[in-house]
Amino acid sequence: MKPIDAVLILVLPTLILLHLVIAPYTKVEESFNLQATHDISTYGFQVTSDTYDHIYFPGAVPRTFFGALVLSALSSPVFSVIGRQHAQLIARAVLGLFNTYSLLRFKHGLDGEFGRGVGRWFILLMAGQFHVLFYASRTLPNMYAFGLTGLATLAFNALLPLIGSKKIQRESSGVKKAMFLFVFAGVVFRSEIALLLATQLLVLLVQRKISLKSIIPAGIISAFVALVISVPIDSYFWQKPLWPELWGFYYNAIQGKSADWGTSPFSYYFASLLPKLLLNPLILLLLPLAHSIPATQHPTMNLAVPSLLYIAIYSLQPHKEARFIIYVVPALTAAAALPASYIWTRRSKSWLYILGSALLAASIAGSFVASTCMLLISSLNYPGGDALTSVHSILHHTANNPQNITIHMDVLSCMTGITRFQQLPSPYTLNGKHTFIYYDKTENGTTLLDPAFWAQMDYALMEEPGKAIGKWEVLDTVYAYTGIEILRPGDGSSFSENMERVYAANNITVEHDGKVEAPGSEEVQAAVDGEEVKNTVRVGEEERRSMEDLKARLLLEEMSKFGTFNLLRDGVRTVTGGWWVGPRMEPRIRVLKRVEDDIP
Repeated sequence: MKPIDAVLILVLPTLILLHLVIAPYTKVEESFNLQATHDISTYGFQVTSDTYDHIYFPGAVPRTFFGALVLSALSSPVFSVIGRQHAQLIARAVLGLFNTYSLLRFKHGLDGEFGRGVGRWFILLMAGQFHVLFYASRTLPNMYAFGLTGLATLAFNALLPLIGSKKIQRESSGVKKAMFLFVFAGVVFRSEIALLLATQLLVLLVQRKISLKSIIPAGIISAFVALVISVPIDSYFWQKPLWPELWGFYYNAIQGKSADWGTSPFSYYFASLLPKLLLNPLILLLLPLAHSIPATQHPTMNLAVPSLLYIAIYSLQPHKEARFIIYVVPALTAAAALPASYIWTRRSKSWLYILGSALLAASIAGSFVASTCMLLISSLNYPGGDALTSVHSILHHTANNPQNITIHMDVLSCMTGITRFQQLPSPYTLNGKHTFIYYDKTENGTTLLDPAFWAQMDYALMEEPGKAIGKWEVLDTVYAYTGIEILRPGDGSSFSENMERVYAANNITVEHDGKVEAPGSEEVQAAVDGEEVKNTVRVGEEERRSMEDLKARLLLEEMSKFGTFNLLRDGVRTVTGGWWVGPRMEPRIRVLKRVEDDIP
């Protein structure tokens, strides 16, 4: 193996793990599998309302526990050796490395069939595709299926070298393996995989590489094996007879409930989502070029046509998301790698090939820069995870914590990063004292209007602080990405524009009947919104004399959360004379602490 190949093998696992570390938190779409992995690894197989998250939060449709069960089995030995402090990262890393293995097997197959040059370009093109790298370690059902469909696509194209086998035997073995992987992924994880399997089979049938007589028994056996695995496991964990993916298919496809999450026009996959997934614009040019080159025409047909046909048919479904077509990315990237290698190996033959090679190199660099920017922006999108981390830091720095602490987490907090992996075990030792910590995710509107409910809470993570009934102190303000801002010379940043409000919310007291008290929820909300708090806001003389100093300290505290972003923005504005185009950061979640007694 040449040094360049040894380096390229490390590129994808390194990038996938780097994406995981830079954006360690998760969104609500990933929560079921991640919570299930936590519950299985923590509580074993005792499924009760006190232990398993899905009993209280089952989601719109039931999902399979098979992926979480496998992830837990592979992660638990690591937990037992190094502890559970970074358990969420470890569990996600296991999934990410499985998907890395699938992509590297794809590269190995390309090496064996078309030469190392094609495999190298496959890696280089994949290295600039943000969505695959970002989602590879995320516990979506689609990403469990992603690795399986990648291996299946490879096997369908007869790219897995089997030493000592004839080509026809290799193709037969590849088809059987691909059938099982596709069927298993469709039956257990995502039903739309059945459509991708159908397009693969259609192309092979048209080419007369397979016959219905050979694929029907293989399909039936594969489906039977998948059901024998999925149904007993999921019936046990859901505590009723269940085939989850059948429920999901009925709910989304037959009843059309997926449209409740939004609809898009027929062209949306081709016009928007597929270019975003591939990211490198040259891939869209390389695909037709691959079809026009005689040496690459046939393998391009096998790789690209089933994928594009799948997207075209699936475009009939009104609700569209990138994760529903992410399975086609390895095949289309492999098809693009064929002409990329063809051009690069001929770069010394004419000026046209030199120009093509230069464009390829520039596109790789450009897509990598774009992917890195997308990663940095995406990492700013998880205020819930940051807020809970902030609460835990506050607890560790509080000398006299009560023995029982209850933390309320609102809907936005739970949807943007909070998982059971992140929660501290109970009892937990805080400053040498055993403390019982309880986490509340109440969503019921009637309950949230009950003052007695809020009297039980010690801390609250709130998008709207005014909804927390009673007297509360703002301990921290968590910022998150809310769009792109354009700053001109002389403009303040979105961060500095909010400094006054953040300072006011974190430092107000109010006066009622001549008595200085802690603020109530309405006064906190007013300060957050930048309103005058009925002329009762008091700022002490020391604060009045050193407001700028305190603002600087607040800035320093907030810098610890996204200091790199602030330094980058300020540095760029220095060079550009005050101009800046970048992420707009605004307050999203307030960390509140309930105040029982009046301020003396």
